[in-house]
Amino acid sequence: MPTRDYLFYALTNSVCSKCLTKVEAKIIFRDDCVYLVKHCPTHGHEEVLIADDIDYYKLSQQFIKPGDMPLRFNTPIKYGCPYDCGLCPDHEQHSCLTLIELTDRCNLSCPICYADSGVEEVSNISDRPRKHRTLEHIEMMLDAVVANEGEPQIVQLSGGEPTIHPEFFEVMDLVKSKPIKHLMINTNGIRIAKERNFCDRLSQYKPGIEIYLQFDSFEKSTLEELRGVDLREIREKAIAHLNEYNISTTLVVTLKKGLNDSEIGKIIEYALQQKCVRGVTFQPIQVAGRLEQFDPKTDRYTLTEVRRAILQQSPHFKPEDIIPVPCHPDSLAMAYALKLNGKVIPLTGAVAPDDFVKMMPNSVLYEQNEELKRKTFELFSTSHSPQSAANAFKQLLCCLPMIPVPEGINYDNVFRVMIVQFLDPFNFDVRSVKRSCIHIVHPDGRIIPFDTFNMFYREGSAGYHLVSNRLN
Repeated sequence: MPTRDYLFYALTNSVCSKCLTKVEAKIIFRDDCVYLVKHCPTHGHEEVLIADDIDYYKLSQQFIKPGDMPLRFNTPIKYGCPYDCGLCPDHEQHSCLTLIELTDRCNLSCPICYADSGVEEVSNISDRPRKHRTLEHIEMMLDAVVANEGEPQIVQLSGGEPTIHPEFFEVMDLVKSKPIKHLMINTNGIRIAKERNFCDRLSQYKPGIEIYLQFDSFEKSTLEELRGVDLREIREKAIAHLNEYNISTTLVVTLKKGLNDSEIGKIIEYALQQKCVRGVTFQPIQVAGRLEQFDPKTDRYTLTEVRRAILQQSPHFKPEDIIPVPCHPDSLAMAYALKLNGKVIPLTGAVAPDDFVKMMPNSVLYEQNEELKRKTFELFSTSHSPQSAANAFKQLLCCLPMIPVPEGINYDNVFRVMIVQFLDPFNFDVRSVKRSCIHIVHPDGRIIPFDTFNMFYREGSAGYHLVSNRLN
């Protein structure tokens, strides 16, 4: 009898990339790759690459932990995932990071913008006016996050371009008045580059703030393709100001396969030389918003491909250092390190995976873990007692919130490399989206996974009317 040319690994639900109707999907292994295979009664067969490393894909399934629930849920279960977002009681994970969009307006009109922000007054996708949200509206959204999380770990101000909001610093004051542990500002850096006084004032909100700085390439042509303009000088000036005031910064690289993926190692090396930079986040392009030209067969860039590129292009990390993040291991991978005296010393690879999963569940603090204390001391200190190190715990970030460190080492020494792979209509997997921990506040106050928001709940998105009709 004939044998299939693949191994059937698991069954899940996805959506048809054309009509967004929920369909059954298989996860299969073939030719050392992992594929999502689905069939829509209307649009037929579809096959999407979701990983090119079977061993790593299997490893990510071993990092799954029981989820942490928010303090409250916001919508009932009615139609099933992904049509009940809000968060509904069937969602498996609380919000590690929650975005709040302050404005639809921007000082750029990037060709790949997932939010369809821009300099024009009216969106060319939904015909809705682009506007700034009021302080009252923003406070309502902040309060929604606090009601869900109690003490939210990370809130990220986004947009549009949040720094052009006319009451930006009033928003900052609002955030600081709430029990929010860590604030990120998602920005293209134009205002930081052009207005030194703006950076000066921003520094007055330290500690507990971080700039999430768009940083895609060193090449003029690449920046023009991704952002519409050459931003090299802007990036240089922005980094100079952030270094001057030592404002914690993460470089955020939107990756397009065959365009800027060869710059991964160069960007990591550059980041390591900057006083203010605490790490680099790599985000393969998500099919959302204004992105028009995307062929899933040739343009799909998976998490495992990014991970391999980091290992090939950067001498600082080994395979055991770049591992799944337990709160959402399908979509998040991380290498966590300290930079000391010109050296990069990875931490994630210093602990056995099974022990790492046990000590790192969904942002639970693990400062009492004796093995991590011992490993850290072996690496960094021979002159401090365990008790003195215990007194030097430093708050880091949600997914690795507390580690014991010798005295004199602080957040300035942190360096992390993250891979964040968002879901879209092609690679959508219900099992994965239920574990999503990166969420966004809907204008009406619901808390929605970032993946499904851009597919179904953002006005002008492909599935917006599909969900709106069901709700109405």
